[in-house]
Amino acid sequence: MTAAVVAHPRRGFAWLRRPAAGVLALVILAAVLAPLLAPADPDLQTLDQLRPPSAAHPLGTDALGRDVLSRLLFALRTDLLLMLFAAGLPMLLGTLIGAVAGYYGGLLDAAVRWVADIFQALPVYVLLIAFVFVLGPGTPSLLVAFGVLGWVVYARLIRTEVRRVREREFVSASYLLGLSHVAVLVKHVLPNSLRQSLVYLATDMGMALQGIAVLSFFGLGVAAGTPELGAMVSEAQLFLRSHWWLAAFPGLTIVILGSSVAALGDRWSERGEAG
Repeated sequence: MTAAVVAHPRRGFAWLRRPAAGVLALVILAAVLAPLLAPADPDLQTLDQLRPPSAAHPLGTDALGRDVLSRLLFALRTDLLLMLFAAGLPMLLGTLIGAVAGYYGGLLDAAVRWVADIFQALPVYVLLIAFVFVLGPGTPSLLVAFGVLGWVVYARLIRTEVRRVREREFVSASYLLGLSHVAVLVKHVLPNSLRQSLVYLATDMGMALQGIAVLSFFGLGVAAGTPELGAMVSEAQLFLRSHWWLAAFPGLTIVILGSSVAALGDRWSERGEAG
């Protein structure tokens, strides 16, 4: 995705732009307060298996007798942290590479553009699955895979903005004040080049959430037994006809959370354009 694409947000989330921040705030609050809100230990296995929603178990129990609501609340903790790091680490890496390449130019800039072109020509999700498969399931593998494959877009966005900002008059004035190139880049150029990347970050977090859920669904995500939304859907696939709520609640949570993050990114983009 290029800066031009980011500058024109998807219109399909228009109805979600107002409540998006509120939904995210509630989700984050629920994740933070999960130990207080959960009616039971999320890992506690009982003989009260595959029970429908009730007063004792508001979202029912799974095949191992574990309370679904408790696991859902703790899964929010897992997915929110993974989503943040899976998008945040590529942003940091891509920002560093793109800023240096765009500011100094030359062979370094050409090399970054060449590598970025190669990465963008490759099937990202196939490579993501391959990376995790080779490295083995688990959180470290997920973060490494997302970091290696996700930095390209941020590097392109930052590089373009840095090349534009470095020609501004206030940058030239900074040189006259005796500031070094590193100081000018860090204090003046980079802070004025981050808007597009921050807008894309919200969209990228939504895509990261989907990728994490898909990998966990196929058993390539977090460690087995860890409460995670995609893993909960995977565990429930054998009971779709008889116990639909086991997959419905975590699946709906993925949709709401991902849509809210994307809608918030659209709103930021529109505010930036209006400003």
